[in-house]
Parts: sequence; C-alpha cells; structure tokens
Amino acid sequence: MITAALIVAFGLVAYVVGVRARLVRWGATDDEVKRPYPGADIIPDGKRGTTMAVTIDAPPSAVWPWLVQMGVDRAVWYTWDYWRPLGRRSADQIHPEWQDISVGHHMPSVPDGSVWWEVAALEPERFLGLRMSVDVRGRPFDPKQTRPRCYSDSLWAFLLEPLSGERTRLVVSGYWAFRPKWLQGIVNFFLIEPSTWMMQTRQFAGLKRRAERQAIARLAQGSIA
Repeated sequence: MITAALIVAFGLVAYVVGVRARLVRWGATDDEVKRPYPGADIIPDGKRGTTMAVTIDAPPSAVWPWLVQMGVDRAVWYTWDYWRPLGRRSADQIHPEWQDISVGHHMPSVPDGSVWWEVAALEPERFLGLRMSVDVRGRPFDPKQTRPRCYSDSLWAFLLEPLSGERTRLVVSGYWAFRPKWLQGIVNFFLIEPSTWMMQTRQFAGLKRRAERQAIARLAQGSIA
C-alpha cells in the first residue's frame, strides 16, 4: 500500500525533475540565465532569483511607459487583478500623468499604501529595479538602517533589450536576501518560485498584449497620415 509520505515524495521528485527547471527560467535562454544581471549591488548578500523572459513585438520605447506607471494606486501590475472587487484593475492605456518617476518613488503593493516597491534603479527604456524591504510581519524598514532580525529584502527588475524589427526582449530577474538564512531555500522552493512563475508569466502576457496593440495602432495612424 502506497503511503501518503511516498506520494508526497514522488510528487516532489516529479516537480524538481520535470517542472521546476522550467519554471525558474521560463522563456529565458541559457545566456540570459548565466550572464550577469544588473542590480546585484543593490541587495547586500542577495541571491539571484528566477530569470524569465519574453519577446514583445514593440520597441522598448513602447514597453517602458507601461512599466513606470505600475502600482496598485495607478496602473496596477498587468497580472491577475486581485483588486477588482475594490474597483481597481490593470490599466489598458498609457497615462501621461503617471510617467514621471525617479529613484525613491514608491509603487504601492496594497491599497492603503502601507507596503510598496521602491524604485531603486532607473535607466529610461532600459532598466527598472524595484526594491521591497519588509520585516517578518510585512512591515517596511529602511535598509540603510539596522536591519530587523528576520526580514526579506528583494529586487524585482526589468531589463529591456532592443531587437531587430522594432522588437523588445524583456528579461525579468532580481536578487533576494532573507533572514533567517537557513529558511531562505525552503521559502524559495515552496512559495517564491511557484508564485513568481504564476504572477510573472501572467504579467508577460498582459504587457505583451498591451504594448503590441499600441504599436499596431501607431502604425495604423502613421499609414493613414
């Protein structure tokens, strides 16, 4: 008789061998996974996380405006819209009033603004690095000050690389420091990696659809003119 423990063990082996290797590098090439990724200096003792990528049939100039207007109080995240019951959903158009951001800008991750992603790196139309530093209770802390005993300090970053034919290669990766350190691998394996795949692939689809639709509209307007 197969015990529950054996079933769980078999499931974990199947996940590690057949699924996990694809999730942590979804859409990315060997070069994109292995080469240095910007932002390593932002998170002290940070470990490189998943690396995922997508090709968007629109130039970086058409993708960038969608990224800089993210935040629950603005365009949301173009992924699963959990905030719809509160009347908030991902924007389907570029808002000029949301385009002016700089290092230090907060992109709220909850409706009341008590937790946020902070713009830690910004190179227009090329690189956007968002940092979240929270303690074990989910409360933000200043990473420049003494750190809590238990915390999560992470960088979620977007690298835009121009391709021929007015296309963009969007590579998303980042770095993560977690304390207690012995628990980092467990949390990463069971929680961070699966949830990142679920949210990031959905965001890729949302960004790709929006940016490509806008690029087609601009071409149509140009042909009419």
